[in-house]
Amino acid sequence: MNPRRIGTLVAAAFLALSGLATAAPAQAADRPTVVLVHGAFADSSGWAEVAARLTADGYPVRTFDNPLRGPAYDSRALEQFLAAVTGPIVLVGHSYGGVVITNTHDPDVRANVYIAAFAPERGQRMLELLNPILYPGSLLLPPALLAGPVPDPASPAGVNLDAFVTEPFFREVFCQDVAPAKAAEMFRHQRSAAVVTNVEPTENPSWATTLSWYLVSGQDRVIPPALQRATAARVAPDRTREVDASHASYASQPSAVADIVRAAAG
Repeated sequence: MNPRRIGTLVAAAFLALSGLATAAPAQAADRPTVVLVHGAFADSSGWAEVAARLTADGYPVRTFDNPLRGPAYDSRALEQFLAAVTGPIVLVGHSYGGVVITNTHDPDVRANVYIAAFAPERGQRMLELLNPILYPGSLLLPPALLAGPVPDPASPAGVNLDAFVTEPFFREVFCQDVAPAKAAEMFRHQRSAAVVTNVEPTENPSWATTLSWYLVSGQDRVIPPALQRATAARVAPDRTREVDASHASYASQPSAVADIVRAAAG
């Protein structure tokens, strides 16, 4: 073969391979970063199986250590966290984490995903939403739920009144569909939440201007499924799914949670 012809073919092959090499990172760069926000009585470790599934699909995943000090404090902390994330973002909030993402505003957030979560309107308080007359069925009541003083550097007094789920009731109330050993592990990772999280009103809700998705937990004993369905109809019409799961669907049904996050990210 003509040496010049060989050189032309080699150059063409090199350019083709170079194009492939640059195309793959560009495609990966198009994927939004998924930021997972846990709720009360949990920590970021609970997202491990969801994060693993999304990471395997090529999504950058970050977990946010929710301070659980109140909507205003926690949403400011989340906004500071998001400021360090480059590119588009999908925010995922579980339970009270839904209140936090509702109060969070960042121009890079392309979608909100609510997982068995609260999504209050402006001026609403979480305690108002858990109305046992309109939406009966929550087992998050004493003696399963107790409160006590805890050290809190975020409080001017250095101490706060925090609520927590007691060990004898934790699995029954929070995650009845996971194995007892898994429930025990989740209990050990439980973080208490300041009582003010229940009574502090929401500011302008982010779901009013951001496309949102909602995954209802059909066997939830913390947030009654009827309340979740009503919330989903308001904030995520036509973008709602339901899974036969406890409140902790991220632990018992991680594939279903990952699936709806993919839908929002797509």
